[in-house]
Amino acid sequence: MNKNLILLGGGGHCRSVIDAAFSAGFHIVGILDTTENIGKSILNVKIIGDDSLINEYVESAMFIVTVGSIKKTDLRIKLHNMVIDAGGKLATVIASTAYVSEYATIGDGSVILHNTCVNADVKIGKSCIINTLANIEHEVEIGDFTHVSTGAMINGACKIGNSVFIGSQSVLAQCVSIADYTIVSAGTFINKNILEKGVYAGNPMRKFR
Repeated sequence: MNKNLILLGGGGHCRSVIDAAFSAGFHIVGILDTTENIGKSILNVKIIGDDSLINEYVESAMFIVTVGSIKKTDLRIKLHNMVIDAGGKLATVIASTAYVSEYATIGDGSVILHNTCVNADVKIGKSCIINTLANIEHEVEIGDFTHVSTGAMINGACKIGNSVFIGSQSVLAQCVSIADYTIVSAGTFINKNILEKGVYAGNPMRKFR
C-alpha cells in the first residue's frame, strides 16, 4: 500500500487528519490549499501548492480531502472528483486509536478519527468524516460525503443518506433513516425517520427549516 499522502485543504479539519494519518503510519508529502497560503505550514506539514498540482502527484501519492463540511459538501465532492478525474486514488485514514471491525466496510477517501468505534457489518461510503469518539453500531449504513461529528451515537441498523451532517453528541435511535442533505444539530435525539431534508434539532426532534 502506498503510504505517501497529499492532503487537500488546509483548514481546521486538516489538523485532525494530520494527527490521525501520522498515527496510522502515513508519510504526508504536503498540503494543497489556496494560492495565498502556499509556503505556510500546518503542524509542520508544508502547504506545497494548490489543487492545480493534483496531476503531479497521482503516481507517487494517495490523496485525502481535508476540507470539513457542515452545511454543504460541494467543495469536498469537487476535490474528491478532481482526484478521480486525474486518475488518482483516495486513501482511507483510520486513526491508531479507532476501533473498526474487520466486518465493516469503509469507502475510499473516508477518515475515521481517534477513539471512534465502528462495529460489525457497518457500511460507510466514500469521503466520509467519522469524528472523534463517534460510535457507529452494527449494521449501520452511511452514504457518501457524510460527516458524523464528535461523540455522536448511531445505534444499530440506522440508514444515513449522502451529504448528511450529524452534530456532536446527537443520538440516533435504532433503525431510523435520514434523508440526503440533512443537517442534524448538536445534541439532537432522533427517534423517528427523517424523510425530508432540512435542519433538525432538539429533544424531541423538530424541523427548523
